[in-house]
Amino acid sequence: MIKRFFSTRPTMVKKALVFLAEGAEEMETVITVDTLRRAGIEVTLAGLAGDQQVICSRNVKINPDVALDSVKSDNFDAVILPGGLKGAEACALSPLVGEILHRHYESSKLVAAICAGPTALFAHRLAFGKRITSYPAFKEKLGANYVYKEDRVVQDDNVVTSQGPGTSFEFALKIVEYLEGAQKAQSLIEPMRLKF
Repeated sequence: MIKRFFSTRPTMVKKALVFLAEGAEEMETVITVDTLRRAGIEVTLAGLAGDQQVICSRNVKINPDVALDSVKSDNFDAVILPGGLKGAEACALSPLVGEILHRHYESSKLVAAICAGPTALFAHRLAFGKRITSYPAFKEKLGANYVYKEDRVVQDDNVVTSQGPGTSFEFALKIVEYLEGAQKAQSLIEPMRLKF
């Protein structure tokens, strides 16, 4: 009897960081985190102000996994900015968020932002010249430094952007597709009873 030995390479689990600040849009946060976790991606929900409970834009309370400061030196395959005006403003004003965004963008890791989230990219002077979208109210603010598109989700190399709560599933699935491939993203649609 011949024994066959197969080399089994350990598959590297992809890792994503989701920023969580007071006033974040809860649908964009939770749908993204949940969809990525369903895809087997290790998601860290990191609180800008620490690991205390965060009150989101519609008064939904979310507990971050960790304080952002505790993972500031970690490397991720994707860093993600939910929207929510107040939450996006907090991310825009945070030097630490800017440092993390730049480090990952310059290492060709995925940077993703939805709704008001792209305004934080703008504030940190990141990815100028790329094709992006956002919540429509920010078109004028972003249009001078980006190639603004009105599509629900826009990908330009390692930058993915989207428009708002109603595009959260498409946004999350595009991130899954980028990190794990189209087949993995497609495999999530039917079990979640989504229709596209």
